[in-house]
Amino acid sequence: MPTMISVLRPQRVNGSKVAKLVLAAGAHLWCRLAVIATLFATPIAAYAKDAKELRIALASEPSSIDPHFHVTTPNMALSTHVFDRLVHTDEKQTLIPGLAISWAPVDATTWEFKLRPDVKWHDGSPFTADDVVFSMTRAGNVPNSPSGFGLYTRGKSFSRVDDLTVRVTTREPYPLMPNDLSAVAIVSKKHAETATTADFNAGKAAVGTGPYKYAAFVPGDRIEFTANPDYWGTKPRFAKVTLKPVRSGPARVAALMSGDTDVIEDVPTIDVAKLKGDARVSIAQSISYRVVFLQMDQWRESTPFANAKDGSAIKNPFRDKRVRRALSLALNREAIVTRVMEGNAVVASQLLPDSFFGTSKSAKSPVFDIDQTKKLLADAGLAGGFKVTLHGPAGRYPNDTRIIEAIAQMLTRVGIEATIETMPPSVFFTRASTGADGQPEFSIFLAGWGAASGENSSPLKGLLATFDKSTGFGSSNRGRYSSKVFDETLDQALKTIDLEQVRSLLGKATDIALADAGIIPILYPLNTWASRKGLAYTARTDEATTAMAVTISD
Repeated sequence: MPTMISVLRPQRVNGSKVAKLVLAAGAHLWCRLAVIATLFATPIAAYAKDAKELRIALASEPSSIDPHFHVTTPNMALSTHVFDRLVHTDEKQTLIPGLAISWAPVDATTWEFKLRPDVKWHDGSPFTADDVVFSMTRAGNVPNSPSGFGLYTRGKSFSRVDDLTVRVTTREPYPLMPNDLSAVAIVSKKHAETATTADFNAGKAAVGTGPYKYAAFVPGDRIEFTANPDYWGTKPRFAKVTLKPVRSGPARVAALMSGDTDVIEDVPTIDVAKLKGDARVSIAQSISYRVVFLQMDQWRESTPFANAKDGSAIKNPFRDKRVRRALSLALNREAIVTRVMEGNAVVASQLLPDSFFGTSKSAKSPVFDIDQTKKLLADAGLAGGFKVTLHGPAGRYPNDTRIIEAIAQMLTRVGIEATIETMPPSVFFTRASTGADGQPEFSIFLAGWGAASGENSSPLKGLLATFDKSTGFGSSNRGRYSSKVFDETLDQALKTIDLEQVRSLLGKATDIALADAGIIPILYPLNTWASRKGLAYTARTDEATTAMAVTISD
């Protein structure tokens, strides 16, 4: 039987304060239900087929127009409006031609990409191999990037053969080249060679080959695009697209039901069932390529947000594998999925759902076990527990703050007194990466990772490979987990030509990291979009919210 999860933050309060909090929470819920009921009773017009503009409400605001600034889904989805990639992906992340019409290895360490002819940049100049070579050099070297694209480009040498041919060489065989390059946007060498991220945000360097052109970027308010009538691919369906960040889930639903917006992403889990039954709304869902997980400081001798219960200093408990495993067993993942996510998620057993390439065939979600948790803590010399602050973003992932609250309560139940601190995503990721003298700041925190390449080497390289700025590996390994046997297994996988061997080795590397509890997977969300009648959204595993995925329906 899943444990009941309250919505209160874990803290010591007296009975009268608890009563006030419960009453306040109840009043808030009834107020919300009344507002939603009114909106559901209000007629909203279907989307007109001859409408020229599409309005989309985003849950997470992209931090930049610069497509190389940050490996994060909001930024990458945004960039696809303006910029293309050599290799595109469909809604299931299957590789399809983009700016490259074909690709193939020409020998054990060389791949060749044939480029699409007659493609024009938004300013009318021709797209050539020079733009590709420049883009791949720039992608991993953008200043102040919270998590850079060197993960996909370093260790590769790019060269121009002719205007429409690019070769990529590596020191060792590399079987996943097309997958890696499907994550990297191609920018104009002419406009970006001397440009900064600020120049992209201002529109000066935001000249792409994509279906839409940059019109405006007003942080905190809106992003606007206009159709590119000369686009080489499927012509844009809308003359103007406006993306508006609306962080509050109820506010996004209200905007949709009032007709103020046409499509919303990240439908609040509490509203999914109601919207599915409303004929005025179209719902689209798919399992996500994202894993939501806990990451822990495993490199410092002492960690800043963990102390003994009396407040005195202790050694970093997360360096002990027994403590990490205890944390994993303390989590009732089924309860989180059922109670917090209202069933709109799947319990995670590893870094990607097992239908993706390179996942483990033996991984299973840890079984909630309080007794074993306490035994492991005692074996680690922490039978009395300790105190810790659990950090995380507020509004980056579905129900992220509620998940953090639930986890804190579960940890407190086994003797780890956990308090929480959440913050806006942009602040969180900066502090999590470089917040303490250029090093990761937090002791334990909640985050997520979406496999941009559509296969399992992406989270293995980004989250668990030993941090190495020169190669881009471990770019989001903010806990600094490091295992020689893991690194060697991953390295072997990435040098193997036979894809079945690659698949097996990536699965083996996954098993090694899971046995170490290098990170603690929790769940895979169900991606959910809602649109007005007359529109349909093609649900994507990669969570990307784009105008190109919206079609006009009957």
